[in-house]
Amino acid sequence: MGSFDYVISIGGAAGQGIATPGDILARLCARLGVHMYAYNAYQSIIRGGHSFLTVRCSDRNVRTHGDTIDLLICLNQNTMDRHLEHMREGTSVIYNSNTINSGEAAEGVQLCPMDVEKLAGKGANKLMQNTVAIAVGCQLLGVGFSALEDVISFQFSAKSEELGAENVRVAKSAYDYSASNFQPAPQQMPSGGEPLAVWRGNEAFAMAAAGAGVKFYCAYPMSPSTGILHWMAANGRELGIMVRQVEDEISVICMAIGAAHAGCRSMCATSGGGFALMTEGVGAAGMMEVPVVIVDVQRAGPSTGVPTKTEQGDLWQVLGASQGDFPKLILAPSSPLDGFQTIPEVFNLADKYQLPAIILSDLLISDETSTIDPKLLDMHPVIDRGKLITAAGDEAGSYERYKFTDSGISPRALPGIPGYEHVVATDEQMPDGVLISDEFTHPHKRRAMVEKRQRKMEGLLADLPPPAIVGDADAEVTLIGWGSTADVIQESIEQLAEVGVVANHLHFKWMVPFHADEAIELLSSCKRTIIVENNFTGHFHRYLRSETGFTVDGHIRKYDGEPFKPHHIVTAVQEQLTGGESLSVPYEEIIV
Repeated sequence: MGSFDYVISIGGAAGQGIATPGDILARLCARLGVHMYAYNAYQSIIRGGHSFLTVRCSDRNVRTHGDTIDLLICLNQNTMDRHLEHMREGTSVIYNSNTINSGEAAEGVQLCPMDVEKLAGKGANKLMQNTVAIAVGCQLLGVGFSALEDVISFQFSAKSEELGAENVRVAKSAYDYSASNFQPAPQQMPSGGEPLAVWRGNEAFAMAAAGAGVKFYCAYPMSPSTGILHWMAANGRELGIMVRQVEDEISVICMAIGAAHAGCRSMCATSGGGFALMTEGVGAAGMMEVPVVIVDVQRAGPSTGVPTKTEQGDLWQVLGASQGDFPKLILAPSSPLDGFQTIPEVFNLADKYQLPAIILSDLLISDETSTIDPKLLDMHPVIDRGKLITAAGDEAGSYERYKFTDSGISPRALPGIPGYEHVVATDEQMPDGVLISDEFTHPHKRRAMVEKRQRKMEGLLADLPPPAIVGDADAEVTLIGWGSTADVIQESIEQLAEVGVVANHLHFKWMVPFHADEAIELLSSCKRTIIVENNFTGHFHRYLRSETGFTVDGHIRKYDGEPFKPHHIVTAVQEQLTGGESLSVPYEEIIV
C-alpha cells in the first residue's frame, strides 16, 4: 500500500447533492496530483432512499474503493444510523448538528458536529451543509484552503459568481472552525504531484469512439449506459458526430447498421434489457457483413432488474445474440483506461473483418469516477478501415460484394459507387448478393458462404493477444477473472501476500473468438484455480468449461448488486485453502 491511502464516504438521500462534494474531491485530488477512485452506491429514485458515495484517495494509482472508511460525512440521520457502528479508532465523522444526532461512537472515533446554521447563516440553502462538510474534511486532511477555494469557485461559478463567492465564504468559516476544534486526520493529503485528469467510465468509452473516428452514434437512454449518450450529445456537434436519441433499441440497432453500411464508423450503447431487443439486428449485421460496434453496460438483472447496481450477468446473452452461425467479436474491458485504449482497435477489427463487435462493460466500470494521467491517452489512434472501396477501380461492373476469399473477407464498396452496385439483405446470398432462396436454395453455395464467413474467425483470433498469467508462476493459487474484476483481484493478491499466501492472476478480456488452446495450457500449469465473478451461476466458468473442458477448484461469487472489495476475495481464498467450501459468497456487513 502507499504511504497515503484514505477513504472518504458521503451518505445521504437522493436530492441532497451527494455528487457535488464528490466532484469537488475529485477535482481537488487531480489538481494536487493525488490519485482517486470513486464508487457511488445510489438508487434509481429522484428523491429519498439512501445513496453512499465512497471516494478513495491515494499517492498510488488505486483501482478499487477499498475495504474501510476513514472519514464519514453524514448528510442525514439515516447515514449516521447505518454507518457509525462501523467506524473504528482513528476515523472521523462529520455531520450537521442542527439536524443529525450522532449516537454513541466507538472509542477513538472523532465526532465533528457542525452548526451549519451558524456557519452558513440562517436561511442558507440546505445544500450548504455539503460545502461545510467538504471544507472540514479538507482541513482534517491538511489541504490548504487556497486549493479548496479554487475548486469551489470552479464548481459553482459556472452557475453564478455570487453562488461561487457564497460557497467560498461558507467553506472558509467551516475550515477555520475545524482547525480550532478538531484533531487532524492521521494521514495528511500530499501535494505537488503531476496534475491528473478526471473522467468517468462512460466518458472514456465515448472519447475513445470519437478518437477512433465514429461519425454516427445513437441510443435509447438506459442506465447505466446513458453517460455515453450524454457525452456524445454534449460534444458531437463540435466533433462532427451525428448523435441521435431514438425511440427504442430495435430502432437504435437498425439505424447504427444503416449508418455503418453507408460507410460511417457507427456505435450504439445500451444495457441488458435493451440489448435483448437488439439481438435480431446483431444477426442482420452478421449476415450483411456490416461492421458495427455495440456497448452493453451490464446492470443487475433480469428484466428491469436493479437499474443502478452492477453485475456480470449478460455474458451468455451476448454469446447467443441472434440465431445461427456467424462471426462476431466480443470483449470485456477491465477498466475505463483499458476500454479507452482498446476501442479504436475494436473498430479496426470490426472494419477489417466486417462483423458486429460487442463490448461488455458494467455499471462498476461505466459509472466510476477516477483520475487518469493524460499522458496515457492517445486521441489520434491508428485508423484502419480494412477492404473498404471508396472509388471506382478495376472491379467496376464485375463487383462481388460477398466474393469467396481465402480469408473470408470480401471487398466492401460504399453504396453509390458506379459499377459497384450490390444487394444487401438479411437473407443468405450468393457472392454477387443475389439471394439464394430467390432461385432455389443451393446447398453447395449455402455451405460455401457459411464457411467463407466463419474463416474470418481464424484471422481474427490470430490478431488478438492471448491471455497471460500475471504474477508468480509458482503461486499457490491462481485467481481467474474477466471484465471488471481485474483490479479488485489484483489488489486482493497484494493483501494475500501480506498474510503469506502467494497468488497470481489469469484474466480474460477477449471472449469471442476465444483462445482455448492457450487457456488450457495456462490452466494446466496452475496448482489451484479459483474464479471470481459478479453473478450467481458462474457465467464465465460455464463458458470456459464449454470451450476448454476445464473445471476450476473454487468459486467466489457476488450477486447482491454491489461490487467486490479486496477483503471479500482475501477471506474467501483463505477459507477455501484451509479446506472450506469450494463456493464462497461474500457477505457485506456495511449495508450501503
